[in-house]
Amino acid sequence: MPFSALGLSPALVQAATAMGFSAPTPVQSAAIPAVLRGADVLGSAQTGSGKTAAFALPLLQRLQADAQNAPRHVRALILVPTRELAAQVGEVIRSLGRGLPQPVKVAVVFGGVSINPQMMGLRGGADVVVATPGRLLDLVEHNALRLGSVEHLVLDEADRLLDLGFAEELQRILQLLPVRRQNLLFSATFAPAVQALAEGMLHEPVRVTVDDAPANVPAIAQRAFAVDAQRRTQLLRHLVQEHQWSRVMVFVATQYAAEHVAEKLYKAGIFATPFHGGLSQGARTQVLQEFKDDRWQVVVTTDLAARGIDIAQLPAVVNYDLPRSADDYVHRIGRTGRAGESGVAVSFVSAATEAHFRLIEKRQHLSLPREVVPGFEPTETAPEAAPAGTGGIKGKRPSKKDKLRAAAQAAAARE
Repeated sequence: MPFSALGLSPALVQAATAMGFSAPTPVQSAAIPAVLRGADVLGSAQTGSGKTAAFALPLLQRLQADAQNAPRHVRALILVPTRELAAQVGEVIRSLGRGLPQPVKVAVVFGGVSINPQMMGLRGGADVVVATPGRLLDLVEHNALRLGSVEHLVLDEADRLLDLGFAEELQRILQLLPVRRQNLLFSATFAPAVQALAEGMLHEPVRVTVDDAPANVPAIAQRAFAVDAQRRTQLLRHLVQEHQWSRVMVFVATQYAAEHVAEKLYKAGIFATPFHGGLSQGARTQVLQEFKDDRWQVVVTTDLAARGIDIAQLPAVVNYDLPRSADDYVHRIGRTGRAGESGVAVSFVSAATEAHFRLIEKRQHLSLPREVVPGFEPTETAPEAAPAGTGGIKGKRPSKKDKLRAAAQAAAARE
């Protein structure tokens, strides 16, 4: 099915083709007509499936249909959890909108940088604002923009935005928006508790769920290597050299680990650099661009890079430290195998993390053999089992956040 069959204008079809979208992906085929009709949408599809274009293309068409002259008012608000994703989504929308008859002004705002240039950029208004929640509220408090004209609200990586980490800011933003608006929520994963919150925002939503049919599953070969914790860096170096991966994204648990592992690899002759939230925004932007330009072979990162970041033709990702949850596992490995490319996702499993990885496998319906590389045979033994009812994978038992969310829902139900 061509893009033209979905009801998009010739200008947008041409823009999509120019960006390399030869035909709609399953999530685009399902979501674009619903967004054009003005329906609320709850979209769940794998990472790399084209979710950004699934909402960007129809929103641009709707803005064109009712173009407004300057001064512009914010009509579409797109909220994202990270600065990098904000910049990426903004660039996609700008690229798709360049050839439109009516110019669309897109403002991208996020924290970690001076607010003054963003305030200057909002003079004269904007049609579309792509924002992280905290900086958006800062700009509202500085009277740099108003949200009373928003017609379309998008939550990209909606499960993160609905989590308690963003819940307070999101509620403040929702109170500033018109009650009558179109709501579009997209993510690769929706935990049951988060999905309940999402559905509370929506009115008779169209549910777009791209199943795991073979044609829709990214070509990611998943492998698990048994290795002692103290030998992971050596094994990582061995795998990078043996497979001659041109670029690798390595996930670790902490900023310190990102710095430490990157330094060890660099000293061993592998061009590696850390990427984490402790870096300045300028440094983060520079690392990503240099990685895309093949100037770094390995980027060692925290979960900051697990969502939304699109690195074309990334051949491999490595879980040096296992993710806290099965959902995080999905987002991490989704950095490879994007846009029809193939990739490999490697997880290091030590004796101490074996039980945790089994829970991830169970949640993801996986059963991966534990591979052992000659020379790296594990010698560690599993620690004694924890008392019943403790530990386990995030989401397997109620966390403190889960309990607080449940209490808030119960209180709301009593009012």
